[in-house]
Parts: sequence; C-alpha cells; structure tokens
Amino acid sequence: MSSHELASLVRNIPDFPLPGIDFKDITTLIANGPAFSKVISALTERYRGRGITAVAGVESRGFIFSAPIALNLGVGLVPIRKPGKLPADTYQIEYALEYGTNKLEIHRDAFEPGAQVLVVDDLLATGGTIAAAKQLIEQAGGTVVEMAFVIELTFLNGREKLVPCPVYSLIQY
Repeated sequence: MSSHELASLVRNIPDFPLPGIDFKDITTLIANGPAFSKVISALTERYRGRGITAVAGVESRGFIFSAPIALNLGVGLVPIRKPGKLPADTYQIEYALEYGTNKLEIHRDAFEPGAQVLVVDDLLATGGTIAAAKQLIEQAGGTVVEMAFVIELTFLNGREKLVPCPVYSLIQY
C-alpha cells in the first residue's frame, strides 16, 4: 500500500476543532486493518537496527502508533501526557498550539542513562507539541534519535522548529 493509498484513507474534517482548521482524522485509516498494519510495519522497519532503546509516544493519538512500534522493536514505551495523568514526579512544559496553548508532562525517571529515543506522533503541524516533547525527553535524560509521524502538514513548516533533529513522515499534505 503506497503513501498515496494511505493518504486516501485519512478523512478531512473542515472547521474542526475551530473554524478555518481542516482536521486530518486518522480514525478512518486505523479502522482499515491492512492500512494500519502497513503504517506500523513501515515505521518499525525504518527504525529496526538503529539502536533505539525507547519509544516516546505523545498523547493521545501518538499512543496508537508508538505502542505497537515499541513492541515490535522490543523496547519500552514512555508516554508523554497531559498534566495530572502521570502518577510519579514529572517534568512539565507549556507550549503553543496552532489554536491555543497546552502543557505536557513526562516522568522524571522515564529513561535509563544514554537512552536513544524515537518520538512517535500521528501528525506534525506547526511543531509546537513535538518540540515540547523533545525538550521533556532531554530533561528526563533521553536523546532524540528521530521524530516519526504518520502525517505531516508541510505547509505549516513544523519541521523547521525541530532542526537539527531528523524528522520522518509517511504521508505529506
């Protein structure tokens, strides 16, 4: 299944969550078993043998993809969550979204020393959320090897906020 075929399975929702925003809905892609399997396989194979020691998934849609990738790579999954969801001591960061602000947290003891971390999320837009996730990973002692996305909205230039960190996406709009 090509990236064009995968892209055809992503539903566009106009004016969600606010007027003027065209939301890329992945639920239609993950409801298709062969397509979901292709996404997980493609991302897993990209990172197999690259020395990844942990996968970090960003709440909440990032968990859908990060968990099976971590499992396939034989490494642990570190959740990056909204405030108040993690039970132990955390680092917290506030960041700007394309339509507001938000906060993320990570456990202070999330990584072993020298952890080589793959960050996985469903979508790269302006880069604010994932730049915040990268900062949290570094605060917790991890090193980000690459950031992987199912979808990238290239017209929002989010990749630029992440330089020099490598970025990979399966589908670009």
